[in-house]
Amino acid sequence: MRLIINGQPQEAPELGTVADLARWMGLPDFGSAIELNGQVIRKAEWPQRGLQAEDRLEVVRLVGGG
Repeated sequence: MRLIINGQPQEAPELGTVADLARWMGLPDFGSAIELNGQVIRKAEWPQRGLQAEDRLEVVRLVGGG
């Protein structure tokens, strides 16, 4: 499955949902945001929101520090 993640084409296994993508990318349970085709997806919707080939995703991981 080809996805565009943070502007870069990526080959990924067949991922059914945004939650599958988060697991595949190893995103932490807290401090991550995903935008799918220009729309921010609430974390509660990740398990229901499907993915299709050529979807554009922006993935952001929050970083703490001082």
